[in-house]
Amino acid sequence: MTTSINSVVTYAPVSAGAPVDPTGDPLLSNMGPAAYADRADHPDLTAHGEAKIVPMRVAQNFYVEPRDPDPRGMAMLGLDERVAGRVVDLWVDRSEPQVRYFEVEVAGAERTVLVPFAVCRVDGRRGTVRTKSILAAQFANVPGTASAEQVTLLEEDKIMAYFAGGYLYATADRARPFV
Repeated sequence: MTTSINSVVTYAPVSAGAPVDPTGDPLLSNMGPAAYADRADHPDLTAHGEAKIVPMRVAQNFYVEPRDPDPRGMAMLGLDERVAGRVVDLWVDRSEPQVRYFEVEVAGAERTVLVPFAVCRVDGRRGTVRTKSILAAQFANVPGTASAEQVTLLEEDKIMAYFAGGYLYATADRARPFV
């Protein structure tokens, strides 16, 4: 017998340790590697009370080191090597001067999404940014932000969980046992 909880997960109540499989889009299931905490829905702040993580168009004192490739304008490729969109800006951490996210204009959609810097590799010679986390088509469902100029703690957790979930749920092959 299979039981459904809020149409999000199904499980066979065999034992307390029985596996739980997400239904629907597992990247949005809040389960396993796609799980996130319900953090406060306001931005993390600097010591000066400003939003901590913002796009470079807001943090104008930040720049890309001239010897490094500037990923703005580069194609964003998914796990399947298909174009998911184009990088339009970099989101930086004002407290710890580093890039946190790529802002990507999603191909075929009228929206931009944030892609964690940690799951990407910039290839300056080819003019691409790649992620091995999710497929190009899955960029359309990346959780968004309410503001174009800041990200909240809750939004960050949802975005990070979506990409972390991709390492298990992006393809059927990934969800199967290795042995």
